[in-house]
Amino acid sequence: MSCLSKPIVGYAPNRSQDTSVILPARPESLAINTSDTALIVVDMQNAYSTKGGYLDLAGFDISSTGPVIAAIAKAIKAARAAGVQVVFFQNGWDPEYTEAGGPGSPNWHKSNAMKTMRKNPELMGKLLAKGTWDYDLVDELQPQPGDLVVPKPRYSGFFNTAFDSLLRSRGIRNLVFTGIATNVCVESTLRDGFFLEYFGVVLADATHQAGPDYVQQASLYNIETFFGWVSTVDDFCSSLAANAIPQGATA
Repeated sequence: MSCLSKPIVGYAPNRSQDTSVILPARPESLAINTSDTALIVVDMQNAYSTKGGYLDLAGFDISSTGPVIAAIAKAIKAARAAGVQVVFFQNGWDPEYTEAGGPGSPNWHKSNAMKTMRKNPELMGKLLAKGTWDYDLVDELQPQPGDLVVPKPRYSGFFNTAFDSLLRSRGIRNLVFTGIATNVCVESTLRDGFFLEYFGVVLADATHQAGPDYVQQASLYNIETFFGWVSTVDDFCSSLAANAIPQGATA
């Protein structure tokens, strides 16, 4: 849904070599430069979107992740064509789960992957462990030269990673989020980005929640109302393809 009649905000400094676009979003549209923007693909691993992966084994419904994968692939294609940086996150730990924190960490107690493995010891070393099928990105969404791949040990992509440094060294201030789970790793990373002065927008149809449908809507409400903006894959792709405006022009 186009929101161009509403105020336009965003981070789009006047640089003659940049391409500026207007991204329709809620609660207002965003003006962004393609060179200042990154498409973030959050945890699109077998663990979170494939039958037999961690979320499935932990009892979460992953039956509708197929359209999300297709939507993310569409967004990635548009981003690469426009010169927008693509960043993949992979969530997980070393095979011994040292990075999970142990009993002294709340992560060890709250992680559903860790709880599932304690309940089913035969799964130890198989869920979210680096080097396993569960940890791998899905076949449909594979990095290409120029993309960034950032491993992360907790929900937020900013915690104990090089993510912030990688963004700042490239002059990136606008983060367009896709991935799983909307209410966990996507929202956590977008919130932390908000505190670090990044403009965060989530493509709602390129995300999927862990839990009932209302959880998705709650996360989108939180993001739109308090921490960022909400848009769609079609608006993102069409903006990059056809909504370029000359620097200094009024949209």
